[in-house]
Amino acid sequence: MVEIEIDGKKVEVQEGSMVMDAANKLGTYIPHFCYHKKLSIAANCRMCLVEVEKAPKPLPACATPVTNGMIVRTASDKAIKAQKSVMEFLLINHPLDCPICDQGGECQLQDLAVGYGPSASRYDEEKRVVEPKDAGPLISMREMARCIHCTRCVRFGQEIAGVMEFGMLNRGEHSEITTFVGNTVDSELSGNMIDLCPVGALTSKPFRYSARTWELSRRRSVSPHDGLGANLIVQVKSGKVMRVLPLENEGVNECWLSDKDRFAYEGLNSAERLTAPMIKQDGKWIETDWQTALEYVAHGLKDIRKDHGADSIAALAAPYSTLEELSLLQKLTRGLGSDNVDFRLRQSDFSLDGKVTPWLGMSIDELGTADRVFVIGSFLRKDHPLLAARLRQSAKHGAKVSILHATDDDLLISLTNRMIKAPSDWLAGLSEVVVAVAQAKGVAIPAGFEGVEASEIAKGIAASLLSGERRAVVLGNAAAQHPQASQLHAAAQWLAQNTGASFGYLTEAANSVGGYIANAIPGKGANALQMFAQPRKAYVLLHAEPEFDCYDPQAARAALSKADMVVVMSPFKHGADYADVLLPVAPFSETSGTFVNCEGRAQGFNGTVKPLGETRPAWKVLRVLGNMLELAGFDYETSEEIRAEILGTKKAEEADLKPRLNNNAHVQLQAAKAAAGTQVERIADVPIYFTDAIVRRAESLQLTTAAQAPKALISPILAQQLGVAEGAQVKVSQGQGSTVLAVAVDAKLPANVVRVSAAHKSTIGLGAMFGAISVEKA
Repeated sequence: MVEIEIDGKKVEVQEGSMVMDAANKLGTYIPHFCYHKKLSIAANCRMCLVEVEKAPKPLPACATPVTNGMIVRTASDKAIKAQKSVMEFLLINHPLDCPICDQGGECQLQDLAVGYGPSASRYDEEKRVVEPKDAGPLISMREMARCIHCTRCVRFGQEIAGVMEFGMLNRGEHSEITTFVGNTVDSELSGNMIDLCPVGALTSKPFRYSARTWELSRRRSVSPHDGLGANLIVQVKSGKVMRVLPLENEGVNECWLSDKDRFAYEGLNSAERLTAPMIKQDGKWIETDWQTALEYVAHGLKDIRKDHGADSIAALAAPYSTLEELSLLQKLTRGLGSDNVDFRLRQSDFSLDGKVTPWLGMSIDELGTADRVFVIGSFLRKDHPLLAARLRQSAKHGAKVSILHATDDDLLISLTNRMIKAPSDWLAGLSEVVVAVAQAKGVAIPAGFEGVEASEIAKGIAASLLSGERRAVVLGNAAAQHPQASQLHAAAQWLAQNTGASFGYLTEAANSVGGYIANAIPGKGANALQMFAQPRKAYVLLHAEPEFDCYDPQAARAALSKADMVVVMSPFKHGADYADVLLPVAPFSETSGTFVNCEGRAQGFNGTVKPLGETRPAWKVLRVLGNMLELAGFDYETSEEIRAEILGTKKAEEADLKPRLNNNAHVQLQAAKAAAGTQVERIADVPIYFTDAIVRRAESLQLTTAAQAPKALISPILAQQLGVAEGAQVKVSQGQGSTVLAVAVDAKLPANVVRVSAAHKSTIGLGAMFGAISVEKA
């Protein structure tokens, strides 16, 4: 440790720290633009010049290392004079457009110009003009003359997002920040550049010119869009969500947000919002009041139970429903005498039911600081953008990351080992790693694995897992959705136990862990797959759009169209062709509730705006429905009472759920050998901007490159066999349905694998997310 003195106060900091770090530790503010605690040091704005005793001239606090006994003055005449001179230079070319600038009111340059800027400029020359640029649908670069070349956006792209999408052209006053040769900015973390920009050069395109910062109320919330549970500041005006920003939480999302979390709010204000209950009569939809709609549902459910038995009733919820909603849904279903309730809509193998409650198995911090990580079956960058960013940082600092997957997407992480196999061969791949670990450790090979030969890649993964100090083996969304999920789990668990690694799941949605805590899973009843495979007479759907959210949309549609009654509880109008009742329930922004994220952290939140029209929070709707059905235990006044009943504490943050979570199952380890691989099989990703109902309706996100209509990705070998080239049309058939898609040739795909995205309107006619699929020239 080194002791230095700043403005008469002594402070101890780590050797190698900068003066800025010491000042931050003391709480002393030094003006700056280019410095950011999460980015490398650029020292190019010079605003943080301070006086250091014995130094001939002021030095930049962000780039001056501390030395023992150093004396720093941040507000001496010398320091202030230097800072004012820098500010004068910064303002030479800055346009005088504060009254129309979107950054007005939260602009660092504006704030510091008040304290350090001159009252009049000494420069009469013309100001420089910078051409506007188009960076895509999310970031506006219309006023790049405001840019002060702090290069925060450039460094963020290189260091955090992992892809350099902005760079600086030219020199001196001709310098400008631009994208590469007319490209748009396509990173899934690009919106953070808007936050980082200290002036109004990069602004939010969807929010542009819609409100002034001082007109907005700020409310805390939690993101419902992936398993991380990013903390949000939701900004509201006139009862409408206008903007979403990150709320800093070092243990969860640090100070970042993915674009999905940041821009999905547009879906909340979508024209497709359902604002009043609706009932279908004689094939026509009519609006009605809540009393009539709920009585209709209660009578319908009672009649179906009487005529066909309780087992003919099924309830399905989306995994981003709140803890309180899921708890009341299962209570209602079980109150009716049925055990058919589930939220795991994209899962296909349920053999681990009752044995595990999947979670990350460690804290998010621990995953981010692990030095050996093995990721199995995950479209990591698109499924978990901020977790991928953490792994990217650890890989840059020497961590070794290995993957087993069916596609070799560019994760923007330097990977040590990549095992790319068809989904049906994933278990064979893990079997090889199991054998390699056993051989490297000199222990007996598990029974049944005698004939398995470890490949060089498997040996590489084994060697990686057996070195290092902090190891992690994690299963991604695709592994959890895989038809052999339980066997993959058993092999991964064996690897973790025998290499001393933490073991867990990168969970899919905001409340995938909470669904287990709320007991919204069948005990002896039918699971999500069986509920559609053996059609029921009545379905209650909470937030779910089965044609987009289910493992096999074909089976889901067929079952729903045969049902006597389908109740859709959703913030949006959907399912008009199979539903009988539409009940408008509140999205996360209009209700209070709790999400349990991947690390088992319960996070409570309140509504940020009033429910739209006749919309009601889903927990209230379920509570009233419970009363109408004369079920016991539906007398809650607030959502906090429901939370307290489930978690045992009124404050979500106080709940310790780890004892209730468990990844370790006693499952027989099974060996597999790679098949000859002649049958063509499907791997389905869920594209990042189609994961849930809100995101699918966010207009700006739907204009991005990542939201383009899916193509059929095939290997060069398959393309040759079919006689098709890039851009040609192919007919893809699965089960009872088929669709025509454009072809993209991906040299990194296994020969017999076709990648066709799920959850998109062009592919919902197809069947399961894995399994046999046929492709022919259209």
